[in-house]
Amino acid sequence: MMQSTWLILLWRRKLSALLIGSSLVLFVLWTWVFFISSSSDIPTDGQFNDLIQTDNPQKHVYLLQKLISQANRVLRHQQQQQHNSATSVERNLLRSRGPTGGIPVPAAAHSGKNSGIVRFVKPTKSPPSVAIPEASEQTLSLVARRKKIPVVGGNYLFEEERLKILENQQRVRNAGMEDFQSNMDYDRVLTSAERQAQYEHELQRFGVPAIAGIGPDGPRAPNERLVHLDLKGAPPKLSFLKRLLPMLKRLGATGLLIEYEDMFPYAGVLQELSARNAYKAEELKDFLETAAMHGLSIMPLVQTFGHIEFALKLPRFEHMREISESPQSICPRQQDSIAFIQNMLTQIIEFHLSLNGAATNSNSSSTVAQATFLPSDHSNKFTHIHIGCDEVARMGECNLCRQHARNEIFLSHVTTIANFVRTHWPQLQVVIWDDMLRGMMLSEMHHSHIGNYVEPMVWVYANDIYRFIQPQLWDMYSKVFPTVWAASAFKGAFGESLMIPPLQRHLENNIRWLAVVAKEGGRFSKGIRGLTLTGWQRYDHFAVLCELLPVGIPSLITSLSTVSKGHFITNPKENDILRILECAFHPDSRRSGHPWIELHPNSHHSQLFSSCTYPGSMVYKYALRLFDKLVEVQNYLLHVKEQSAWMSDYNVRHNFSSPLRVRELTINTPNYINELSGMAREAHEVMYEVFDDYTIVEFVEQNIYPTIAKLQRQLEHAQSLMQRRVWPQRPLPYGAELVELNLVPLQLLNAAGTGAEAGSNGDMT
Repeated sequence: MMQSTWLILLWRRKLSALLIGSSLVLFVLWTWVFFISSSSDIPTDGQFNDLIQTDNPQKHVYLLQKLISQANRVLRHQQQQQHNSATSVERNLLRSRGPTGGIPVPAAAHSGKNSGIVRFVKPTKSPPSVAIPEASEQTLSLVARRKKIPVVGGNYLFEEERLKILENQQRVRNAGMEDFQSNMDYDRVLTSAERQAQYEHELQRFGVPAIAGIGPDGPRAPNERLVHLDLKGAPPKLSFLKRLLPMLKRLGATGLLIEYEDMFPYAGVLQELSARNAYKAEELKDFLETAAMHGLSIMPLVQTFGHIEFALKLPRFEHMREISESPQSICPRQQDSIAFIQNMLTQIIEFHLSLNGAATNSNSSSTVAQATFLPSDHSNKFTHIHIGCDEVARMGECNLCRQHARNEIFLSHVTTIANFVRTHWPQLQVVIWDDMLRGMMLSEMHHSHIGNYVEPMVWVYANDIYRFIQPQLWDMYSKVFPTVWAASAFKGAFGESLMIPPLQRHLENNIRWLAVVAKEGGRFSKGIRGLTLTGWQRYDHFAVLCELLPVGIPSLITSLSTVSKGHFITNPKENDILRILECAFHPDSRRSGHPWIELHPNSHHSQLFSSCTYPGSMVYKYALRLFDKLVEVQNYLLHVKEQSAWMSDYNVRHNFSSPLRVRELTINTPNYINELSGMAREAHEVMYEVFDDYTIVEFVEQNIYPTIAKLQRQLEHAQSLMQRRVWPQRPLPYGAELVELNLVPLQLLNAAGTGAEAGSNGDMT
């Protein structure tokens, strides 16, 4: 019964019993933890080594910080006890030694007066053999601490270990920072690669060639960017050239390479060299001064070996030819030849050097007004002269030159002319075209010391530059010349009689030159000076005109802006092209969904330049319309004469065809004649501000008149074919021309009689 009562009581008080039991368990656990933590307050050296040598210290940072904290508390407690003990020992020692202990004693210890004064007493000498008591060591330790002298002892073990731990943590953090920096560099490279990929994608949309290494993060632009003005064909009016100067400067040009040929106003015995429409001296000076005002340097180009047709064609200078039947190259062994070249160079060099003095000494109001815009270094803008020496076709063939090797003749002549320039005008550097050097040996050039006289201008107008200038040739040039120039083209390179330059091909040539200059420039001790954008107007003095300068301006704008920036800028807001053009609308690919400029291989023009205005834009747009019309007419002539069956040469020779078919085929011929005749008259209106009448007539005669003449002959043949009313039986008689060429079988001649008899029937024309 009693047990039941207790069980009932426990059941009723079960919650209290559980609470008491839980409290006892918690108390036991807390007591156990307390004793464990107290016994492990001071870790052993092995524990610290384990912590330091762990593979990942950051996993135990909390534990280490806790241990260091506990160690520091123990150290502070021990140091406080040591300090208190040392203070009491020092006090007892002072009392025992009295005033002769050699330690400063505050005056307050002896008197209540002057408590802030410290009094020193003379120390007593101790016997050498007397040992210092233990209390004195503690005193010295105390004094050392007051003087901030470090004391090394067992109590500082935790501080050393703490420093090791912190050092290890810092090492881990440094390693982490290196990894982070490496990741940042990788991200940066990845970002650059992504930018280049996006840039090349944009170029593909525009039709601009993408060249490896050329982009926003690529090499910088060449230091010098010259624009070539070829005046030996279709020379523009100087008033038009002056309009181009500010545009060229804004696009990044640094100078002009001017090839005068027969447009220079020669004087004296050379006056006959000047063309009848050559520039007047005063007009040319004004143009050159304007170029200097815009900060553009001038490099005259004077041919001194080959391509001297403009002079050697004349009777007075005929005797200086290398061979009598060709006026292409001069004989370098004749004394008259050297005197003639020196006279040409002297007149052109002195003419350009006199401009600076004229600009400085002139007091006219116009000169003074322009002087405010002249750059500070405009007097030093004439630093180089180009003496040509390219494509010397005939050399070493006359009696005077025959006993010498071709390379020897060339190097000797070039160094002679260059030495003449450097002797009389030491401030000038001499430039030549490089093509005649490409087949020479290194020893030949070293022996001639040509590297001390000239700077080659390496020219390639094709897209595969290394096909013509291999790496070994660059290496040889770098061993001879401290510096070179490069030359690309913006027109006049892809066809002797083209009317419109292929814009994309020229742009690719210039972009590829940027890559070559960046790659090969390091070979030369003074680098590559710059890039010249050539714009040929004739292939030589006797050739017909190729692309006119105004028609080549879109190509010049595109290539020059690209060369000046080091890459083609795809952003329309940053590209200088749109800053030069005056457009009725602002091209923006984001609004229209189309690229703001489109350049494609199969297109001979870009819509952008057809819609905007710039110097020469009227001539460019006229050339586009004329080109399209000429293509249309040529296709028409081809269809009528070659592809149809009633207006072929056979039909015309035999005067044998269907009048109805002929009328149908030639019904548009009079309209085409009228259209082209109207465009020929329009050429005078459009080109009047750019060219003189001689150039306009030459352009019309070369490009429009031949097609008009073909249409007129076709119309005459058609009228003759339509006038006939009766026709002979087949087979038709053959003509006498076939008999003369032995194209008629002998048996046919014997059977049908002579060709003359056959042709006497009136069926042949």
